[in-house]
Amino acid sequence: MRRTLLLAVMALVAGAAVKDFIESTERPLANTEPVVFEIARGQGLKDVALALKEAGVIDEPWWLMLQAWREGLARRLQSGEYEIPPGLDRRGLLALFASGKVLQHAMTLVEGWTFRQMLAALRAQPALEHLVTAESDGVVLMRVLGIPEGDPEGRFFPDTYFFTKGTSDVEILKRAHRRMATVLAAEWARRAPDLPYRTPDDALIMASIIEKETALPAEKAEVAGVLVRRLRTGMPLQVDPTVIYGLGDRFDGNLRREHLKADTPYNTYLHRGLPPAPIAAPGLASLRAALNPAPGDSLYYVARGDGGHRFSRTWDEHRQAVELYQKVGQP
Repeated sequence: MRRTLLLAVMALVAGAAVKDFIESTERPLANTEPVVFEIARGQGLKDVALALKEAGVIDEPWWLMLQAWREGLARRLQSGEYEIPPGLDRRGLLALFASGKVLQHAMTLVEGWTFRQMLAALRAQPALEHLVTAESDGVVLMRVLGIPEGDPEGRFFPDTYFFTKGTSDVEILKRAHRRMATVLAAEWARRAPDLPYRTPDDALIMASIIEKETALPAEKAEVAGVLVRRLRTGMPLQVDPTVIYGLGDRFDGNLRREHLKADTPYNTYLHRGLPPAPIAAPGLASLRAALNPAPGDSLYYVARGDGGHRFSRTWDEHRQAVELYQKVGQP
């Protein structure tokens, strides 16, 4: 009699447990906010379940384990970072882990950044594996990237790159370098005729100057037109950003007359033609402007103070514009 009663009680308990297990299968998980959870390489199902409980995602780790075995997913969970949204149920959680759809991080390389600024941004990204050090020599780094020669400046396309945790900074740089090479080749193939460039590198250098000279897409081609006409006529480019780049750490944020006399290879007041290398990473709009400059006869421009520029055909017109916008400071 006692044994029969015990078996009946056990059957009731088991039945209640099975009923609760089945009903809880589609019940939302415990987290009410998105949770980033990482399955380490080689981590087993039990450790994953216990870690999920500790992270506040599930209440009962054993039921998750049972569900995984029941659905044949116990050995199919893939390592990596996952974002677990609120409202997901246990079945959906296991499907997510088995899918390998790991969390994607974003890294933006900004138009107009120098290579130094790009490296600083990469070092500040905690989800990356850091192989590039602050002391990395640019030429050595280019060899690591599989590029035996060349200055790294301007060679990496500014864009947003997505990656998974543990991707190396070298991999991001390789992708950005390939993208720049692809974009530059495509734009070079569509260039206007009779430009004063010998190679695509010349266009890249010009595009980097345009990038630093104006942030307005609408006037990039016009700035390009001025600079191309100066090259054609043998005028010095006389652009401040190249001087600033050549000064390096000596520049304190205030460009002075004495700086325009500093004899660096990048001083386009002293040296005619293009500087020896890009001064920043140009975006697509600047590359297109450099290779398709606007027609016209202006040879000068001056900043208006509102982000745009006043363009002039003659030195006298330019001098008057400088007087108006820079010395007087009127709009």
